[in-house]
Amino acid sequence: MPIVSPSDNAAIKEIVKRNLGPQIFSFCRCMKEDVQRAIDTGVNGVVMEIPSSKHMVELAYRWPMEKAIETSIEATQFAHKNGLEVVFFPIDFSRAELKWAIDLIEKVCKEGHMDALALVDTFGVLSPHAMKYFVTQVQSRIKKRLEAHFHQDFGMGVANTIMALSLGVEVRHTTVLGIGERSGNAPMEEIVMALKTMYGVDVGIDCTKLTPLANLVQRLTGVVVPTNKAIVGSGLYQIESGIIASWFKNCGEKNATELFPIRWSAVGQPPAEVVMGKGSGIDSVNMWLKDVGMQVSEEDAMKVLQAVKLHSLNNKKMLSHAEFRDVARATLGRSQQAAE
Repeated sequence: MPIVSPSDNAAIKEIVKRNLGPQIFSFCRCMKEDVQRAIDTGVNGVVMEIPSSKHMVELAYRWPMEKAIETSIEATQFAHKNGLEVVFFPIDFSRAELKWAIDLIEKVCKEGHMDALALVDTFGVLSPHAMKYFVTQVQSRIKKRLEAHFHQDFGMGVANTIMALSLGVEVRHTTVLGIGERSGNAPMEEIVMALKTMYGVDVGIDCTKLTPLANLVQRLTGVVVPTNKAIVGSGLYQIESGIIASWFKNCGEKNATELFPIRWSAVGQPPAEVVMGKGSGIDSVNMWLKDVGMQVSEEDAMKVLQAVKLHSLNNKKMLSHAEFRDVARATLGRSQQAAE
């Protein structure tokens, strides 16, 4: 939003100036001053937000409803007259009384201007089962392009976005890593890969860049991403389970897709590897013993395995190769002393 701060305003201007190819939109409130700031940045369009539920307008904004409607009509007209594409963005749409909210949206559409309408689940409260009703009710009355903007408060943003797209919604609002207010927005990388692998829909994104992009965003924003984050988590291709490590040994890298839903290279992840922890098995230990140049009997390998499990459990983490070597040497040393 260019009106939020000078740095936001400067960033949007810089993005526009680079002429990267895609159309550039900015957010703004349904106020002429906000729209003018957007015009000054050179964007192609605006996503114009206004609360759509009575409780939000009256309690959060403390506006009379008439003011919200009049402001929306005036600001959308102003944006259109100045050459901007207008996406009308009714905040908290999913919690508004639906018929009443659509009545107001129709009024703005007729008396103001609207090129597209965002279906906004501001607090992530919709379920996929409710999505069909929500989308079809809006479609029956609003004959404009629809866009999906769903939050992750109950972890439904990805499923809801895909459900909406399957019903004819044309645009998805996403962010890298799902960063956003509270639980965040629908994560771009998860939606892109779900569409590609489950539905055969390629949206034209180079998916091999998804993990490098996610890593860049982590560095720039300071957002901490769980290692088990879908698609781009750093632990997705680390095999701790002894059973799966044995499968991996038997399958080899060529057939490793038997063990993963997506091959690592498809999303820019490093190759799968066997890691060492409390869930490891004897095949894992034998692989690591070979890696560190140690040859031991089957009996000693089992002793190393038990020592590794205990070390990982006590320290609540995986072992590095150096730690593994130290544990193995200490264990085998004790074993030798006992034999003597």
